[in-house]
Order: sequence, then C-alpha cells, then structure tokens
Amino acid sequence: MALLYRFAQLPDSSGTRVFSFVVTRSVVRDPERDVTSKELVCGFQRWSVAFSRGNKVLGAYLVWRGASRNLRVYVDFTFTLLNREHFSMNEGFSGKRVKFTYEAPAQGNRNYIPVSDLYDRNFADTNGEFQLELAMSNVRTVYMTELKMPSSTFPAGQSKPNKLETDYFAFGGFDWNLVVYPHGNKEPEGYRGHDSCVSVYLMRLTGFDHRCRVRYSVALGEGERRIDSGQIEDLSDAEGCGFGWHPRVRWSEIAHKGVVRVSLEMVEARTICEVAVQAHGPAALPATPCYDRDKQAWTLRADLHSDTVRLHLVYKDIHNVPRNHLRYVSWSAYLLRDEEPNTVAINLPGGPFSRYYAQESVDEGIIMETNLDTNEVKDNRSLFLTDKGQLRIRLEWNESHLLFQATYHKYDDVCRIHNQQMRREIASLQAENYSLERQLFSYQKSLAYAQAQQQQQQQQQQQQQNQNQQHHGGHQPHLERSASTDTEYA
Repeated sequence: MALLYRFAQLPDSSGTRVFSFVVTRSVVRDPERDVTSKELVCGFQRWSVAFSRGNKVLGAYLVWRGASRNLRVYVDFTFTLLNREHFSMNEGFSGKRVKFTYEAPAQGNRNYIPVSDLYDRNFADTNGEFQLELAMSNVRTVYMTELKMPSSTFPAGQSKPNKLETDYFAFGGFDWNLVVYPHGNKEPEGYRGHDSCVSVYLMRLTGFDHRCRVRYSVALGEGERRIDSGQIEDLSDAEGCGFGWHPRVRWSEIAHKGVVRVSLEMVEARTICEVAVQAHGPAALPATPCYDRDKQAWTLRADLHSDTVRLHLVYKDIHNVPRNHLRYVSWSAYLLRDEEPNTVAINLPGGPFSRYYAQESVDEGIIMETNLDTNEVKDNRSLFLTDKGQLRIRLEWNESHLLFQATYHKYDDVCRIHNQQMRREIASLQAENYSLERQLFSYQKSLAYAQAQQQQQQQQQQQQQNQNQQHHGGHQPHLERSASTDTEYA
C-alpha cells in the first residue's frame, strides 16, 4: 500500500501541495499486485498515486480520478524518493504543465528506479518500506466543447429549443455542466440579461445539501467572434444554480454555421455553510450546529466576553476520526452583512484556519477573532446583527485530508534529518559566499588603487607634454611672420 501520512501547503502563488507517502514492501515483493494509494484532492480534482514493477524496475504514476470527456487538467508535479542518509541523494523526476485527459488519465515514469537501488542506496528501511513525496502545483481545469443549434426544420407546433446543455464534468467534488440560452432566460426571478441575447449558467448537478462559491471563466465563439467573460465569482444555491453570465451579444453574432465553440476554465469551487449565531440572550449563548462537506458535525458559538466578538468553533464528530489517523481540516470564516444578492462578506483576521484532529472524546474547539466591537453588538447598533439579534457567519470548507499515523513516528525522522542537513548546507554556502564577497571587495580595492595610480601617472605625463608644447610653440608665430614679410617685399 501507499499510505498518505503527511501533508504540507506551501505559501506560494502556485498553490503548491506536498503529499508524503509511506510505501509498504508489497510494491516490491508482490510484482503481480497493483499498489495504489487512496484518493487525495488537489486543485479541486481527485488523484491517486500508482506503482508498476516490470523488469525489476519500479515505476510511479500520478493518476487523475475525476476524468471526464472534453475535460483537460494541466499540472506541474514532482515525485521524490527520500534517501535515508542525505537529501542530496534523493531520486526524483518532474513534469511541467503535464496534460491529463479522459483518454490518458495517468502520467509518470515507468523506469523510475531499479528495485535493487531501493536497498543498495538506502531508500528502504529494514522492513522494506520507503518514503515518497509528491509535490503538485499550478493545477488548471479546462473544459472545451461545441454547441450546435438544431436544424431550423421543426414539426408543426414546435419551436427552436430554449436552451443548449453540455455534458457533465467533475470539479471540486461536484458534477457540473453549462447551460446556454441562445435567446436569453427570462424565467428566473432577478434575470439580468437582455432580450434575445445569450445567457450562460454554470449548473451544479450534485451536492444540493450545501451551497457553493465558485469562480470560473467562459469564452464563446472563435476568432473574431469570440467573447470572453473574464473571471466570474458566483454562488451556486441549494438548487445548483447561480446568477450566470449575460453578455450583450446575440447567438448569430458568435455562431459559425450554427455552431459555437465553448471554453470553460474552472478556478475554484468551495463548499460553504451559512449559520446564524445568537448574539443576544443569556450569558452563555447557545451554540448553532453546522456541517462540513464530509457531513461531519460542528458547532459555532458567539463569545462576547472580550473587547471584540469572538467565535468558538467545535468539532463535534471528533470521535469519528479513525484510530491512528489524523484529519487535517482547513476553512475560512466570514461575517455577513445585508441580504442576497448584495451580501457583503468580511473575512475574519487570521484566516484561513487549519487544524489537525485526532480521535478524542471531546474537542476543546478553536477561537476565531473578529474586528467587531462587543459593545456595538450588546447595544444592538451593529450593521451585522439581524432582526433576531443574530450574527450571520459563513464558513468555507477549503481542504480535508485523512492522514495515517496520529502521532510522531520514525517516518518523520527522515524529513527532520533532511531539514537539519539543508540548514547546515545553507549555512555553509552563506559562509562561503561571505568569504568570496570579502575577497571580491579586497580585489576591488586593489584594482581601484592600481587604476588611481595609473590615472595619476597619465595625468603627470599629459601635463609634461602640454608644457613642452607651450615651450616650442612660443617661437613659431615670429618665424611665420618673418617669412610672410620677406615674401611680401620680394
């Protein structure tokens, strides 16, 4: 097996995630058995790691589990085998902007490393287990298809279809599709389009027990007919529908022979949970229950015993975490003001929040600070309070990973050893760099002194030449005048 036992999120613009696996000896000793890790989520797509063994050579692959037709995913990934002696002896391979499709959902290296090298080069321990790191970044999901208006010939009493739909695809744990209304959709309340103009809706087909905040961009048509929506942020409601995109163009302006090219890039889809927390009442305010996307129970309570309002979040189902496992959870929290569609979400300071949970009987919870003054809430002067004296809170569930090994383990030693080795290497390189800088400074001083001496000598020589020219040039005018006078008299 390949057990996911550690996870790290790097604070960079590429959205890098590092997954650490412990690979058991079955991948080496049982060549007939396929070894695949459990699914993990990165870039709102589902993945797993698979191994192959042929001709005594170990291969490693990244497998896309959410493959759908017309959907493409581009990823930068790196596999690294961790050496038990020194980080400079790690064995890895990487790929940039690697494309995963429905026809080719697995990408990797079939000739990663000879099996014998796992032992000879000290990758595997005495139990035949070794550690593998997978780093993933710059995950992009692109859906492309064509929509065609049916033939203009219809039976009597029928008209052209009101809408065109794409196939469904997977993203963020939900199934989606695009619905295009060639002549606008006037049915929903609050329709913001224009008569006879195209309307586009991103529809969520699963997970109706939660709302979802989604970001995406759509392009219709090709060449000079192409129009681009730019990045859209939308809320997918309990029925899976959002506000949509309503460009001021007609179907005939973007279609070519009745066909429109559709390009959709999905950026993010985050499950949200909105709760109303009681802020007026007894000294011990009641807690409000809520649920994450994995249907795990939480409670949220307002705390007014400080200068600013604080929120106490408790994981009620912490006892459901499997034994000898950790559950990593990441979320963001917002204070809400006004009603839809004019809701303003104020991000809580310190977010996004994250924590590791192991199996316990009770969770002590986590305190989230706000910038909302407690006196404003007590005096009912806050704009964030509802008519019932409640605060509306939005929780966005970002990531959740179930990790093997709930406590410190020998597998952690390798990473800690690498950490210390890298620190020593960096310190040594810094000292060497400082020494080279001092030598360079010394050379620069010597060079500057030599240049100054040379310039001084050149100046002295120039001054001497000028003096000589002045001395000889003092008699020249008299001789020229004498010659000129003689010529005139002659």
